[in-house]
Amino acid sequence: MLTYYRDRTLAVAEELHFARAAERLHIEQSPLSRAIKELEVELGAQLFVRTSRSTRLTLAGKLLMESAPRVFLALEQARESVKAGANGFHGQLRIALSDGITPSRLPALLARCREEDPETEVRLFEVPLAQQLNGLRDDLYDAGFSMADEVGDGIIVEPAWEDELMVAVPARHPLLAYKRVPPEEVLRHPLVLGDPAICEGHARQIDRILRKQDREPLIVQYVATFDVMMTFVSAGLALGLAGAAHIGSSREPGVLGRPLAGKPPLLTTYLLRRDAEPSQPLARFIERVEALGPELPGR
Repeated sequence: MLTYYRDRTLAVAEELHFARAAERLHIEQSPLSRAIKELEVELGAQLFVRTSRSTRLTLAGKLLMESAPRVFLALEQARESVKAGANGFHGQLRIALSDGITPSRLPALLARCREEDPETEVRLFEVPLAQQLNGLRDDLYDAGFSMADEVGDGIIVEPAWEDELMVAVPARHPLLAYKRVPPEEVLRHPLVLGDPAICEGHARQIDRILRKQDREPLIVQYVATFDVMMTFVSAGLALGLAGAAHIGSSREPGVLGRPLAGKPPLLTTYLLRRDAEPSQPLARFIERVEALGPELPGR
């Protein structure tokens, strides 16, 4: 029911046109109007002013839209907590993932949580960095992982793990002649990188590394996911720069990872949490993260 009202209200608020909103939702206009009316009656406030020429949000509607993502997420989490209790869990950890984090340690961490704390349900939320930070401050998430370390007040940031930056190279590329590729050689070729608007922390760390070079990079494309990055590389359109774990987990054929020459650059994934006394499940989770250590095995 929460999803029912959320989707319909957001569609009308974004389209400001009931017919277009109904078409977007693949429903008739009359049940959409009825759903909005039911919500207005439930809230005791009019959300939209509708005339023959236009639809606009009322002040109450604007306030609802500003808080809607947080309110609906809180309600959804409350419902999931009840379901978790019914399924035998005695606690819950809500972990946000943002920023194209390197996944090198996450599977082992979650497996250890399951083994050592089986009565605590772990839920993962893939969200933009800004949503993670707001959610941590509003206690919608217990902790999060990001590659950004500049997160503002009220958030504690701790290094969680590191992953070696490597270059993703298509098969039969001349750079494969190098066992360790000089950075200046990488910059002679077109690059595909993570979109700074979506993978903010990852892009920021890559930018710091590239700025140490004398040559300006030739960036032909920014992409939202590492799967698309590896698609570009597999097609021979560009080289990619990503953590060893991202390259190693690529499902694209013909993508090979090569380390960079010199001291290997490391990408850091950070653990983020609200600056407050952690709950017992969160305290145990933090201890497990710290036990992993920030360095990769063998370093």
